[in-house]
Amino acid sequence: MLINNEDVSTKHYTEVQDPGRLSETVGYIANGDATHVDQAVDSAHRAFLSWRKNSLEERISIIMKSAEKIEGNSSSIASVTTKENGMLLGRTIDEIKLGLMDMRNMADLALSAFQQRVIEDETGWVSVVKRPMGVIACIVPWNAPLILTLQKITPILLAGNTIVVKPSPTASMGVVSLLTTMAKSFPPGVINVVLGDGDVGNALTSHPLVRKISFTGGGNTAVTIMKSAAETLKDVHFELGGNDPAIVLDDANLNEVVPKIVEGAFRRTGQFCFAIKRVYIPYDIYDEFYEKVCELTDAYKIGHQLNKEATMGPINNQLQYRRIKELIERLEHSGANLVKLGKRLEPENWDNGYYLQPVVVRDVHPNAEIVTCEQFGPVLPLIPYHTEEEVIHMANNSEFGLGSSVWSSDLERALDIANQIEAGMTFINGHGQTLLGSKHIPFGGIKQSGIGREKSIEVFDEFIEYHGINLHKKKV
Repeated sequence: MLINNEDVSTKHYTEVQDPGRLSETVGYIANGDATHVDQAVDSAHRAFLSWRKNSLEERISIIMKSAEKIEGNSSSIASVTTKENGMLLGRTIDEIKLGLMDMRNMADLALSAFQQRVIEDETGWVSVVKRPMGVIACIVPWNAPLILTLQKITPILLAGNTIVVKPSPTASMGVVSLLTTMAKSFPPGVINVVLGDGDVGNALTSHPLVRKISFTGGGNTAVTIMKSAAETLKDVHFELGGNDPAIVLDDANLNEVVPKIVEGAFRRTGQFCFAIKRVYIPYDIYDEFYEKVCELTDAYKIGHQLNKEATMGPINNQLQYRRIKELIERLEHSGANLVKLGKRLEPENWDNGYYLQPVVVRDVHPNAEIVTCEQFGPVLPLIPYHTEEEVIHMANNSEFGLGSSVWSSDLERALDIANQIEAGMTFINGHGQTLLGSKHIPFGGIKQSGIGREKSIEVFDEFIEYHGINLHKKKV
């Protein structure tokens, strides 16, 4: 662990296995406890008292220096992260690059995010300033731990807060390496990392000196955190799961659209929050769409994440692997029309890792489990529809509302559909943010997909308090 810029060991450690080769050990992570949480939060609180006094320009300078150090150490950070969380090495390298881009975007946006507002008339003078909150607890998941950590902590630190980060037990080593590299540029105590299970998480979220909890992960854990936060009236910031619909219109160019939809569904083995999780296709082009999806999906090569031939890696952990496998088995027993595709690399190693072939499901009922759940794995249901009114209803008939996409050759039609979708984000003819969108779109969802936003200039308001001063003028 990292507390007050010092490495902290514990008596007990947990073995980290390679999810693509379970017989191989990646390393060992410390098992912290509530005492370590106290130490980390106290360290962060002491550091906050001076860090908040630094000018924004000073904080930006330190952030940029830390970005340079990450860049210089990116190869080793990517290597250990890939080994422990099962994502393809190329994806992890890209993840760091995108995270560094987010850091630079946030530093640029911060220059106009904290301006004082002054209003005056004959009766009085008013000043409204934005102040940092204090210690922020940051809990990050295993699927894209590096970029999710960087996009979470950068605006928090720029706003003048300090942090205690708890990574996922199945993706801790890369995050510790990342934050240890960053912390060398910061005063001691500004960045702290604690490791452990739910008891450590509960100690962190209930700590009286933690002012806000920023969590990325699943809804069930968010409910637990919210209950814990209620005891001390903490604010919460949640980026949660999704069930992103992709709506294909009848004028879409399938040769252009299908490859992007398949990539949007199966990237990272389907293990990212805004993956395409259900696709709606007009009846008239349904069969053609299905055949193209199967052809492209069958081209995936499933293997170890460090295998240069692999285009799809393993599932990250046993719990998620079993959940997806059981979901597929229920589909098979229900008589659903599904096909398992892709080529197995190193078939002799298949049972030594959490490997699954990508699955395409056709002719599926719009209320089937596979359509309504967040599968978070390589399973893609294709749902036919007749009218635009019908497909908008089906897309919105969900408790999730993170991302969504519309695919059409007619921009006006696509915009009309997009404006009727209940989601935090809608993409047109793509699924994910462009470079411009990554800087300026508030990232997050509605309904059960989150509370608050990340990225964009709006994110800074998540981690500040307002302080108003009002002068009463003497009567003339």
